[in-house]
Amino acid sequence: MIRVSPDAWSVIERHLERAYPKEGCGILLGTDDGGNRDALVAIPCRNAYEGEQQDRFQLDPEEQLAAERRARELGLSVVAIFHSHPDCDAYFSSTDLKYSCPWYSNIVVSVQAGCVVHAKAFLANFDQTESHPDDLVHNYAQDSYSDAAASVRR
Repeated sequence: MIRVSPDAWSVIERHLERAYPKEGCGILLGTDDGGNRDALVAIPCRNAYEGEQQDRFQLDPEEQLAAERRARELGLSVVAIFHSHPDCDAYFSSTDLKYSCPWYSNIVVSVQAGCVVHAKAFLANFDQTESHPDDLVHNYAQDSYSDAAASVRR
């Protein structure tokens, strides 16, 4: 299960709605107790994919490293990757699976006509050959990390 704090969820929604009609992406920092993840900080990232971005994304490696450093500074870990599917459902595509990070939750957010509609989370196996749903909750107790993402952005 992955639980996303209200502050982090708000950052995700704003970032992915601004990225529309292209896929937006980012990284979630938080805690992991061996199966239950709490995402406390959302870090919006640039879609670094060099082709058509309406149905593909790639995290910027420099932003990934900056997020890892920020996580260490806060005593947190990277717990999830999020991205949007513009004008379609929140599903884990074969491309998503192929390029997934199997050690993180993968959150896919449906953005329709520029507005977040719904989201689902998935966990990929380590061979990246199959995935299964991961329970997603994005409405629980407030966090104290709401400004933590600001220093990661360029």
